[in-house]
Amino acid sequence: MRRREFIRGAIGTGLAAVSAPAAGMCYGAESPSSLEAGQGVIDTTPPLGIELAGFHRPPGKERVIRGIRQATAARALVLRCGDRQAAIVSLDICAVSAGMAARVARRVAQRTGIAASGVRIVATHTHSMPTFRYLRQWGAVPRQYMAEVEEKVLGAVARAQADLAPSRLLFGRAGVVGGNYNRTSSTWKTDESFDERATEEDRWLDTKVSVLLFERSAAKGDLLWYHFCAHPVCYTDDQAGPDWPGLVSELCRQSGAPVPCFLQGHCGDVNPGPGQPRLGVPHEVAAAIHGGIRRALDAARPVAVDTLCSDATRVALPLDLDRLARQLAEYRKDPSRCTGGPWVDEGFAADWARSAARWDRARNRVEARISALRLGDVAMAFHPAELYSYYGLAIQRDSPCPDTLVVGYTDDGIGYLTDRQAFRAGEYAALTVPKILDLPPYRPEAASQLTRAVLAMLEKLT
Repeated sequence: MRRREFIRGAIGTGLAAVSAPAAGMCYGAESPSSLEAGQGVIDTTPPLGIELAGFHRPPGKERVIRGIRQATAARALVLRCGDRQAAIVSLDICAVSAGMAARVARRVAQRTGIAASGVRIVATHTHSMPTFRYLRQWGAVPRQYMAEVEEKVLGAVARAQADLAPSRLLFGRAGVVGGNYNRTSSTWKTDESFDERATEEDRWLDTKVSVLLFERSAAKGDLLWYHFCAHPVCYTDDQAGPDWPGLVSELCRQSGAPVPCFLQGHCGDVNPGPGQPRLGVPHEVAAAIHGGIRRALDAARPVAVDTLCSDATRVALPLDLDRLARQLAEYRKDPSRCTGGPWVDEGFAADWARSAARWDRARNRVEARISALRLGDVAMAFHPAELYSYYGLAIQRDSPCPDTLVVGYTDDGIGYLTDRQAFRAGEYAALTVPKILDLPPYRPEAASQLTRAVLAMLEKLT
């Protein structure tokens, strides 16, 4: 469907379940050059001995941190246009919870005056760090470390606000060869052929890296943020670190580019590398993405920014409680047959079944916070899911803004939003991950509903 037809379809298909939006804002500034940008970075390297997230480990065989591969950080970007501000935090962590993100946003507002609705907490989704969101037998939440990181996020935002300086925004995009692949299929199509005829019956891959370069005075230094779609999952050992994004930062440092901050894209069905090996070779992945960043910087064009537009709302995504009932019935019929595949193992299945049996059937939806920022003709759309590539590409294609970044893992972690094929094929993302998150499976239309809600919000900002 064309963009406006797609958005109108949202209204006609029950998307009115979206709750009332937070107070949106689109504020003018004094001149096209009145954008200010500031950055704050604070080390968040975790202590040894706490659990890493991202891979299943049964009780008693937890994957704990034995060493530090690279330092990790909370990286904050504060933007100001006129008298309005917004903050984006890129956090080296596997996932954040809605409660943690909301708590941090409130505290940021109290400390800095930046409205809580204008704060975004984005997990990079590295699998070589802990999680701040419950994941069944996929890494425990380290409460003390989480509290320490929350304080550091506040500090990073405060530093970014103090670092504000007049900036000129440049936006660039370039292809990356060998940086990612669609892990769910032996064949897929790429963004190069994603047009009005593209459908979710195919599997897709966004091969582009996008850069936001904030040019500032020599005394202040330029700021570089980039967006790419691929799980940071090259490493499976007991060393903590940011995974391939950390290697990309080192390559940028060595090449003289500003040390970049990473925003994760629509990578629900995407792994790093060209496909062999399955998780990519770390330094080869980083080299491919770094090359793309350099090309994107070479192609970057100035963006006139005379307004800072921001909005946030919630969309109610449908859960499949009938499927949950069938899963419980299958388990109760013969638990001895539920020891692998979508059941993971015997202990995991038993723990899931005890919890699933208590699910309140009146809770047939998950509320997801989505938000957006617009700087001139560049938009950033934020959501809390692991979105399959088709839907991220659809948002970019149908957005009213010429250039749109679709940023996942923001302000919560609600798991994979897949295409219908994933349910038909019984894929891990559709059937196993909800068990890890302690949620019922989603209904197959959930990803389309999120996509329509994001597009409606982007339309509102223009």
